[in-house]
Amino acid sequence: MKSKTEVAPLIQQIADPKSPVGMDAVYVHALILDKLQEIERRLSALEATIARHEEE
Repeated sequence: MKSKTEVAPLIQQIADPKSPVGMDAVYVHALILDKLQEIERRLSALEATIARHEEE
C-alpha cells in the first residue's frame, strides 16, 4: 500500500477543505483511485499481450 505522500497528488485533486469528513476519508479514496489506476494499467498490458498472441 502506498503512503500518504505517494498519493499526495491524488489527495490534492479530491480534497475539499470544507468537507466535514476529513483527510482520512480523502486518503482512503486516493488509495482506491490509485489501485484502480494500477489495475487499469495491468489490464491494458494483459490486453496488449493477448492481442500480440492473437496476431501470431
